[in-house]
Amino acid sequence: MNTSYLLIMSVSVGVLVVIQGGINARLGLMLSNTLLATTIALITSATITLAAFLITTRSYPTFQQLKSIPLHLFLGGVFSFSALALFYYVIPRLGISTVVTFGLTGQIIFASIAAHYGWFGMPVELMSLKKLIGMIIMIAGVYLIKF
Repeated sequence: MNTSYLLIMSVSVGVLVVIQGGINARLGLMLSNTLLATTIALITSATITLAAFLITTRSYPTFQQLKSIPLHLFLGGVFSFSALALFYYVIPRLGISTVVTFGLTGQIIFASIAAHYGWFGMPVELMSLKKLIGMIIMIAGVYLIKF
């Protein structure tokens, strides 16, 4: 798969995050319960993911393989829940543009730090002056968009 296709897919992720955030935040308002909207979103996601997994997977991990995985690697769901619940709670109060813009700022800063140190077993992408300037320009853009 070429890089251009992957970059287009990455932009699509951003679009999908805004759409689902808007829809589910609205659902939370209509239900008067952000956690119920989060529950519905996560159950729907889990159901679709499980179906896709069962349809596409040819072999399953053994119990031994599952047992060998460090427990902290199963915490991704905790972070997913936390991010979504906060997202759905804050969007109706600040607006989707503000929340996504500031969320992107947090992602840029944290992703740069995590990449520099290779956290989470990801490839190391050392910080450079060029990257730092790019981050500063992006953050300045966020500031100009919102203030």
